Amino acid sequence: MNKTSKTLFFLLLAFNFLTSCNNSDIDEHDYGIFSYQDDETVIINGLIDSDLPDYWNNYISDNPRTSRMIMKDCPGSTDDIANWEAARSIRRQGVAIHLPSDAIIASGAVDLFLAGTERTRDAGSQIGVHAWEDGNGNEATDFPVGHEEHQGAINYYVDVGFSQEDAEAFYYFTINIAPASEIHWMTDAEIEQYKLLE
Repeated sequence: MNKTSKTLFFLLLAFNFLTSCNNSDIDEHDYGIFSYQDDETVIINGLIDSDLPDYWNNYISDNPRTSRMIMKDCPGSTDDIANWEAARSIRRQGVAIHLPSDAIIASGAVDLFLAGTERTRDAGSQIGVHAWEDGNGNEATDFPVGHEEHQGAINYYVDVGFSQEDAEAFYYFTINIAPASEIHWMTDAEIEQYKLLE
């Protein structure tokens, strides 16, 4: 990805964050960033926020045969807990997830990708990771290995099929490879090493 593309990606992330809002009165047929492709395939495109579990529940209620998800431009998540809740539901549904060649996913969207019972990607798709930062300005690397602050993500990876060893290896890779203010775009070798595809 060239410098201009990366700049546009982060501008999109900032725009989506500033314009997103949490709506507790979501209509039962509101799918948010999910959209229908066919009876078995759903597309997800956009920033993940606190409403994702409701959007997913609405979508799968109306489209119970869904077994495949295509991720497009998903720059991250503003709410890890909601993201993991929806992702665990997607995993229970038995949904395979695919990244087409123009897909760009980063941060929390990578966690959602890992929920796929099968995970595939086309050449050219981008997977970006970095450390998290909490509301007090603490970054993940401010906490020692094994600290309870790390366990939420590690437990999630185990829940979606990683071994404890593989979950810890991938998690600590993500928080050490780039600070919260940056993104590391994973190489093909890294994607294979940390078992992101299956």
